Amino acid sequence: MRDATTGARHGSESGAAGAVKEAFQVARGEVAGRRAGVVEGASRIRADSDGQAIAQWLAEFSASPQTWRTYRKEAERLMLWSMERRLGLAEIDREHLQHFEAFLSDPQPRERWVGPPRARNHPQWRPFRRPLSAASRRQSLTILQGLFAWLVEAGWVEHNPFRLMRDKRRRLDNRQAPVERYLERPLWEWFWGWLNRPPAEAATPRRAYLHRRRRLIFGFAYLLAPRISEMAAARMGDFSYREGRWWWRVTGKGARTERIPVPADMIALLGEWREGLGLPAQPGPDDRTPVIRALDGRRAVGDNQLYRLIKATFAEAAAAIDADSPGGGARHLSRQLARATPHWLRHTALTHQAQAGVELRYLAMTARHSRLDTTARYLHAEADEWQRQVAAHRLGEA
Repeated sequence: MRDATTGARHGSESGAAGAVKEAFQVARGEVAGRRAGVVEGASRIRADSDGQAIAQWLAEFSASPQTWRTYRKEAERLMLWSMERRLGLAEIDREHLQHFEAFLSDPQPRERWVGPPRARNHPQWRPFRRPLSAASRRQSLTILQGLFAWLVEAGWVEHNPFRLMRDKRRRLDNRQAPVERYLERPLWEWFWGWLNRPPAEAATPRRAYLHRRRRLIFGFAYLLAPRISEMAAARMGDFSYREGRWWWRVTGKGARTERIPVPADMIALLGEWREGLGLPAQPGPDDRTPVIRALDGRRAVGDNQLYRLIKATFAEAAAAIDADSPGGGARHLSRQLARATPHWLRHTALTHQAQAGVELRYLAMTARHSRLDTTARYLHAEADEWQRQVAAHRLGEA
C-alpha cells in the first residue's frame, strides 16, 4: 500500500489531501492497515488490520453517538500520525507516545493537519481545527489509553504503552482543573438580552421563525444543560407532566435514560415555540416529533448542523458587541464569545446553577455525572473566597 507520506512530498494541496484521505480510509478500516508485532493466533477479535480492530472498539460505543464520534476523532488522529511513521499499533511504545503528545500540541506541517471545519469527504478536510490545549491533550490520551486497554484484552497488541508513563496520573487525570470555559453571568445576561431583541416589524416569516428557534436552542441549552447530541435527539414527548411537575426524559452517555426537572422558563419557551409551529402549547406523551426543527418545521436538525448554528450565533453576537462598543472597551467580551463552543453552554448552565446555590448532589443529577468530583469542577465558591481574602493583602497606603 502506498505510504501516507507520499502525497505530502509533492507539496501540492491535492497530494496532501489524497494522502490524508487514504490514511483516513485506513483509520476507518475501509482498506488494509498495518498489523505488526502481534503474535499470530493471539487475537480474540476478527480483524485483518489496525483500522478494523479500531472499528470493533468503536462499535462498543455505538449506542452513544456523541461518544462514538469523539472516540473516532482521537483514534483517527493516532492512526494518521502512526501511518506517517510506518508504525502499526502494536509497535507504539512509550517513546512514541511522548512524540505523539508533542504532536497534538503542534501538528506539523500545519497546512496538512490543521484547517477549518469541513465535511469529512471534502478534499480540504483536516484532522485538527487548532493545536490541542493541555486539557484536550489529556482527554485525547485518556481515550487512547482506553483503546489500548481494550486492544490488549482483545489480543490485538501485547501491551499498553500508557502503563509505562511514570506521570500518568498527572497526564491523564482530566478532573483536577476547575471548569473555566463558560460565560460569566454578566456576559450571559447581555447575550440572552441580545437574543431577545425582537426582529424588525417587516421581518419575513422565515426570519421570525429563525428568531424563535434560536431563542429555544439557547434557552434549552442554558436551562437543562444538555449535551448537543441530546438536544438534537430530543422529542416533544420527552417532556412530561407528572404530579404537578414537568420532567425531561433524556438518554445520554452509556445509553442511560434519566429524568431531570424542567424549570418554568423552559416550559414557557417550549410553549411559544410550539404555538409558532401551529401546535398546542403543551406536548403530548406520544409526540415523537423533534423539538428542534429544520426550516421546513418538520425535520430534525442533526447535531453537526446544530453545532454550526450555535457557533454562528456566538460569532454574530461577538460582532454585535464590537459594533456596540466602537472604542474597543468590550473587546475582551467579544473575544470570549468568538471562542465559545456549544459545550460552553453546558458548562455555563451548570456553573450558574452552582452559583445560585443548587446542592452538589442535585447538580450532579442534572449533569448526569457518575462521580461527584466531576461535578465539583463547577464550584467556584472557594476561588471567590480566596480572592476576597487575598484582596486585603496590600502594598500599603497610597
